[in-house]
Amino acid sequence: MKANANQIRAALDAPGADIRLYLLHGPDEAGAAELGQRLARAMGPEAERVDLDAGTLKSDPGRLADEAASISLFGGARHLRITGVGEDAIEAFTLLLAAEQAGNPVVAIAPNVKSSGKIVKLALQSPRALAFACYVPDGADADRMVAQIARDHGLRTTGDTARRLASASGGDRAIVAREIEKIALYLDAGADRPGEIDDAALDAIGADLGDAEMSRAIAAAVGGDTAAIGPELTRLRDAGVSPIPLLRGLVRRLMTIAALRAESDAGGAIDAVMERNRVFFREKAATARAVRTWSPDRIAVAIDRIRATERAIMAPATAGDILAEQTFLGVARLAARNR
Repeated sequence: MKANANQIRAALDAPGADIRLYLLHGPDEAGAAELGQRLARAMGPEAERVDLDAGTLKSDPGRLADEAASISLFGGARHLRITGVGEDAIEAFTLLLAAEQAGNPVVAIAPNVKSSGKIVKLALQSPRALAFACYVPDGADADRMVAQIARDHGLRTTGDTARRLASASGGDRAIVAREIEKIALYLDAGADRPGEIDDAALDAIGADLGDAEMSRAIAAAVGGDTAAIGPELTRLRDAGVSPIPLLRGLVRRLMTIAALRAESDAGGAIDAVMERNRVFFREKAATARAVRTWSPDRIAVAIDRIRATERAIMAPATAGDILAEQTFLGVARLAARNR
């Protein structure tokens, strides 16, 4: 079955025995992870969580149904989480949804699976599954997302503070939540003592560099300028910029190049393609070079590497800045080899 934003939140906050699989697909991996945490909170702090990876589902498709039907070692609540899910999970999901019993709910995060994917169609057709498409919010949606997270922490956004936080975080829910937690501590705010987020509070917490500032590092990576990567990333790190928006911006840039390359490969002249897509005139030369440099296969490799880095950074106790910098340098080297 298909769920909208309100329905998926309500279902995860109060999981019912009739739903076995919550499939969270689409590019907003951080948003999907945040939704998955709602199920963990609903199951309770004593619940056992079983983590499976996509490789396990591919090599042993029956494992998922077995785990979903198993009883916790201590007899308490139990739930399963799967990250990095791809289309090769189709057999495992089919067995799960067809099993006679499965008492433990499953959250599956599939960031690279489109709405037309096989596992999405399977979930949509089953009364035992809920599918929700996760997209990075932008514009008014991003502002509403920030305002909602602020309300959850007893805070109210004022003026353009929601827009500032959304821009600084790259629309990443996890980063917004962490920033708002810091603001709540700074203002000593909570559900029982509400507060307001104003520009002074944001200025006191730290700098927020927008897309224009981050674009220089992204352009250096896509353009294969390995000499410029280090200074640009150092500047952003010193300013307190989180690595997640940087990585997300790099993915968006590569996806744009992929779309332009597809039009060019279909027979369109590069200049005409850029004109049709309204590429900013100051970026036309660099964009044309990138379209010629990056093949679809190389773009896919780069995006997979970036997605893997995002997942690694979201794990506890990791060197986020270092991992992101290594990935940026790796993308730049890949571009440099292809020029």
